[in-house]
Amino acid sequence: MKDLRIAVIGAGPAGIYAADIVTKEHPGAQVDLIERLPAPFGLVRYGVAPDHPRIKEIIKALHRVLKNERIRFIGNVTYGVDLKLDDLRRHYDAVIFATGAITDRPLDIPGIDLRGNHGAADFVSWYAGHPDVPRDWPLEAREVAVLGAGNVALDVARMLAKPADEQLSTEIADNVYQGLKLNQATDIHVFARRGPAQIKFTPMELRELSHSPSVDVIVHPEGFEIDEASQAAISSSKSTRLVVDTLLKHLDAEPTGAPHRIHIHLCHAPVEVLGTDRVEALRTEKTELQGDGTARGTGVYVDTPVQAVYRAVGYLSSHLPELPFDHQAGVITNDRGRVLDLDGVPLEGMYVTGWIKRGPIGLIGHTKSDAAETITSLLADIDTLPSPEESDPDAILEHLRANGAVIVDAAGWARLDAHEIALGEPHGRERIKVVPREDMLRAATSE
Repeated sequence: MKDLRIAVIGAGPAGIYAADIVTKEHPGAQVDLIERLPAPFGLVRYGVAPDHPRIKEIIKALHRVLKNERIRFIGNVTYGVDLKLDDLRRHYDAVIFATGAITDRPLDIPGIDLRGNHGAADFVSWYAGHPDVPRDWPLEAREVAVLGAGNVALDVARMLAKPADEQLSTEIADNVYQGLKLNQATDIHVFARRGPAQIKFTPMELRELSHSPSVDVIVHPEGFEIDEASQAAISSSKSTRLVVDTLLKHLDAEPTGAPHRIHIHLCHAPVEVLGTDRVEALRTEKTELQGDGTARGTGVYVDTPVQAVYRAVGYLSSHLPELPFDHQAGVITNDRGRVLDLDGVPLEGMYVTGWIKRGPIGLIGHTKSDAAETITSLLADIDTLPSPEESDPDAILEHLRANGAVIVDAAGWARLDAHEIALGEPHGRERIKVVPREDMLRAATSE
């Protein structure tokens, strides 16, 4: 097989796994991981709550991949701004887009634009220390609604309920800690449209809700419905059974009187956010299961007083310039990773992997298999890939610098990494995450 120069746009898990697989499968492959942020790891670094230490094991594995001499990290470079599609075609045999999904899927209900409504993805970016989001977050609401039945909804609820001082052993950024200290929330209401066997919590995430001695988890009996289809789901899935068993334990437990409470409401669909100039309440419609895993409205409505609403109804990928995009599904149109044009014809040398390929679903295991499928397609096309016009691998760096890009390379990322670790040492913490971007660049570029 001929040698390959490949650009991977996005240095999150999807992009890093793709780089790892292609360099293992093809001994002549050289990969440039091009990332718009000064640091790699994507949503593993900027989409996970700081009190999830197990995620560090994933980062360690990704770190090892970046040590591969045939993989080059090029950070602080944005596709569509610093680089155009023609630039990539001129310098690489193939391009893999792995930009993920970082925005909130909209929820079209009355009142969703009132002050006090927030997207969960925006809140996650704030508490995870994303360098490009505002430094402050409004946390004056005492009663909060979280809409969604997945792990992101649980993360948001836990971060709103858990006292800031319990985060001090984590890598939490200083501005986030200071913000959480001002948090006024005492009651967090999580609303799910369906019953206990249909929610998408993972057992570990659900169990973590009760790990704080300052938080009571209260499962409300109204809507705790298990029909024949639910029972079949429980019997066929260990994960579903563990989730339902955990919910049942909370349902039967007496509250301890902890100062913070997470309420879980099942079979409640949000229909309207109430208020005049800001959020005052959430109106939900009680639902009932239909026997096939779906639920329908009953016409019975409940108003819950809240002063803030967080919608955790899914992530959405952003349209990338010069590429076809399915706006409904939020993905780049593709066939097994090959990017397709508007007529369904593969675009020569263009590929996708991760959430921009399949949508924001699945865990790390899915991301690996997804990357493997894309690399299989790329290598099957190797004899038809056009050779790049530019033969010098460093020409792309010269092009970027000529356009004013401040590149963070592997050495720069190592300096930033060491700086964060040094910040944490005096406080007995593994690291303290640096924000905003200017401070990251300062740490990365200082010798």
